[in-house]
Amino acid sequence: QVHLVESGGGLVQPGGSLRLSCAASGIGIRARTMGWYRQAPGKQRELVAAITSGSNTNYADSVKGRFTISRDNAKNTVYLQMNSLKPEDTAVYYCKAAAVIATLPDFWGQGTQVTVSS
Repeated sequence: QVHLVESGGGLVQPGGSLRLSCAASGIGIRARTMGWYRQAPGKQRELVAAITSGSNTNYADSVKGRFTISRDNAKNTVYLQMNSLKPEDTAVYYCKAAAVIATLPDFWGQGTQVTVSS
């Protein structure tokens, strides 16, 4: 059975930092593009950052220069380092393991809450 387990969320003051982790089990992430998404109340889920199997990265404009996505294939884990957090970063953050073949499903974690507030 496949599990993606996010951790590292919490309450942080504006300007603070958090590091999210997404640990995968039941699948290997080495050949997969991995992504972090977020969903704020009343808004659609949006891509925050993604990293390909070759470690190419892309970021939403709103987080460029503040967030960094990375992966450790040996640990089957992907990370999101979030610095200079803003109240508008408040959301549930989800990890996604993209399908290796388009006809197969993606896998999602259950999400972790990030709240940026003073």
